[in-house]
Amino acid sequence: MDILFLGTGAGVPGKMRNVTSIALKMLNERGAVWLIDCGEATQHQILHTTLKPRRIEKIFITHLHGDHIFGLPGLLGSRSFQGGTEPLTVYGPPGIRTFIETSLEVSQTHLQYPLFIEEIEEGIIFEDDGMFVTAGKLDHGIYSLGYRFAEKEKPGELLVDRLREDNIPPGPVYKKIKEGQPVVLSDGRIIDPGRYTNDPQPGKIVTVLGDTRQCEMAVQLASNADLLVHEATFNAENEKMARDYFHSTTKQAAETAMRAGAKALCLTHISSRYTREDERQLLKEAENVFQPVIIARDLLEVPVG
Repeated sequence: MDILFLGTGAGVPGKMRNVTSIALKMLNERGAVWLIDCGEATQHQILHTTLKPRRIEKIFITHLHGDHIFGLPGLLGSRSFQGGTEPLTVYGPPGIRTFIETSLEVSQTHLQYPLFIEEIEEGIIFEDDGMFVTAGKLDHGIYSLGYRFAEKEKPGELLVDRLREDNIPPGPVYKKIKEGQPVVLSDGRIIDPGRYTNDPQPGKIVTVLGDTRQCEMAVQLASNADLLVHEATFNAENEKMARDYFHSTTKQAAETAMRAGAKALCLTHISSRYTREDERQLLKEAENVFQPVIIARDLLEVPVG
């Protein structure tokens, strides 16, 4: 599981940063990519990566401000034009359905794949055998969501050498043992699967927050996360401005990570007022509260855990 930042700026595109979009790459785990937000020119950013639009399985929209959704109609259309046929689901706050359907209808864009749109509120919004996704309402000027992407516990690794030492032949029985099922061999032996597997491995947790002030829900969503992706629109000196505009500072993002017990913090949604030279100070402000911290840049890829 990796995070690829397609856009890391706030509000409007800049020379150094495009507006917000993040790819959660799970190619090894499920052969798919999930997007969080889709700001203007997200599909242009994808051209500079190895991502394939047809691999995008789900898109999670945090809120309906333009810098988070204006790239969505174009991406949906391009996915179809480029031969994407697999279903795609878009999750987002109430209003996302009207935005998508109106954009596609007015532009007469006809998709060649099934598109599902789910307007969501708080709680678990998706679950399957390997993953569940939780959404929570943040503190922003409009309805804004944060998402917690949590892998389910993975079975322990099979101790193949021990199996061979005990003359347990390979085959379907190995799969049953790995899944924790008791097995009776043809010679009558009853196999305890716990003897032949390591302890189960906890799944990875990634939390991506939409635009927000500091709030308790952000802490809950980020609890014990392997990686917290948090907006940091302003530097620490501009705490009043951050509050007035329903955003966070670098220091506030770090405080949330510390309170949540997150393992790592990545700052994004950086205002265009800050230059590359300013980033050192932005990083220091967060590191004074919490470590490790990374400031995201466009096309930066970060492994989870």
